[in-house]
Amino acid sequence: MGILHEDVVVINQAEKAGEPTVITVNCPDKTGLGCDLCRVILLFGLSICRGDVSTDGKWCYLVFWVVGKPNTRWNLLTKRLLEVCPSYLSTSGIFYYHPENQQPKPPDVFLLEFWCSYEREGLLHDVTEVLCELELTIHRVKVSTTPDGRVMDLFFVTDTRELLHAKRRQDETILCLKAVLGDALFSCKIELAGSEVTACSQGSPCLPSAITEEIFSLELPNGRLSRSAASNPISVTVDNNLSPSHTLVQIFCQDHKGLVYDIMRTLKDYNIQVSYGRFYASPKGNCEVDLFIMQADGKKIVDPNKQNALCSRLRMELLRPLRVAVVSRGPDTELVVANPVELSGRGRPLVFYDITHALKVLKTRIFSVKIGKHMIQDREWEVYRILLDEGVGYSVPRNKIEEGVRNKLMGWE
Repeated sequence: MGILHEDVVVINQAEKAGEPTVITVNCPDKTGLGCDLCRVILLFGLSICRGDVSTDGKWCYLVFWVVGKPNTRWNLLTKRLLEVCPSYLSTSGIFYYHPENQQPKPPDVFLLEFWCSYEREGLLHDVTEVLCELELTIHRVKVSTTPDGRVMDLFFVTDTRELLHAKRRQDETILCLKAVLGDALFSCKIELAGSEVTACSQGSPCLPSAITEEIFSLELPNGRLSRSAASNPISVTVDNNLSPSHTLVQIFCQDHKGLVYDIMRTLKDYNIQVSYGRFYASPKGNCEVDLFIMQADGKKIVDPNKQNALCSRLRMELLRPLRVAVVSRGPDTELVVANPVELSGRGRPLVFYDITHALKVLKTRIFSVKIGKHMIQDREWEVYRILLDEGVGYSVPRNKIEEGVRNKLMGWE
């Protein structure tokens, strides 16, 4: 018969400050469900401090203990979690035919264009925060400053609520932007982005070799591991002796924002099913993860080459889930941030939000921004190239910018 719709996702909010909120999900299973749920939780700015996952291959039961923002919109979070859960009808004997090659229609991309009469510290972050609150997903940004100091921002966005074509939704968005930008905003419009406009916004598919060498190389020229690798020891091991039907993967590492998401998206990309999982992050920032997994064919991972490939990928994703570097661009300074894209085509949530927040705290202005997806080392990456406006007078050292942005992205503030 299935279960009641309201029982699929249950959120028990923390009764006291400092205690975690408990999210329970009880629904039909699918490969990658854990990744999809963790992505939504990360999108709402929450961190998972403990988790338990179990499934029989058809039905799953997941519990997440989360901490984060006190103003979290729990009702909206419940709705977004429900949207990624398979319908209980899929296990109740009612099936619908879906052609294998049938892809969901991609969401409409809208161009949000506005002009400001002057630049100020944190302006771009304030705009990004408004768009996130409105559930507008930022796909690309073009920021440019004219010689007279005016700023033009172009945001290519999609609407999670699929309502941005309506005048009421557009008016709501513009009104929220005016409330944040005040008198600085003197022009703002929203329109459906045509294919030619979207194509022009993507820019060159190639990155300068200096950038790829800087942020996609794990080792230093002398062969020693980089400082981030040495300061963040990670253990990933596999064991086929404890279970007759599953491979046990054990992970010990330092906690960071989105850690469970990084593990789950890696397993999803490898088409691996998690039958049972346990995650725990200690107050000191150390994490222990136990996962009983199997391949898509329902068998253990016994091939040593497959085991080594999976362990190597997990180590890399936990060591450097994001790449951050500050490089020279002629006489100027450019901040470059890259994160891997899921095979489904989705990038990591809130990356641009965290970048702009870190730069606002550092009192560093942004001159221009380019966001694009690039194929590097046989993987697709979402790359943020941010030209910094160092101006005259106070200037933040490059190493402080890199450290500040990385710590914000990793949740190590």
